[in-house]
Amino acid sequence: MSEAADPALLDAVVRVALILVSGLCVVCSYRVIRGPTNPDRVVALDAIATNVVAIAALFAILTDRGLFVTVSLVLAIIGFIATVAVAKFVTEGEVIE
Repeated sequence: MSEAADPALLDAVVRVALILVSGLCVVCSYRVIRGPTNPDRVVALDAIATNVVAIAALFAILTDRGLFVTVSLVLAIIGFIATVAVAKFVTEGEVIE
């Protein structure tokens, strides 16, 4: 038989996850600033975008607001398009032919 999840435990886990993901954003921002090559910076920016999507989703769970799920989906789409554009610029030297 399954029991209902304890709301206090869920709240604590989500808060810890928010702290961890925020820390990962800080670590990735170091790689963006100090990265030895441009592809390293692109990968770090993509990781930051993914972490921001995770933060928005975790915040949606924490506040019980569906708006943040929509925000996370929009951020994921924008992050994907930006990563593709920058990767094309790094490999070919131009984004639009």
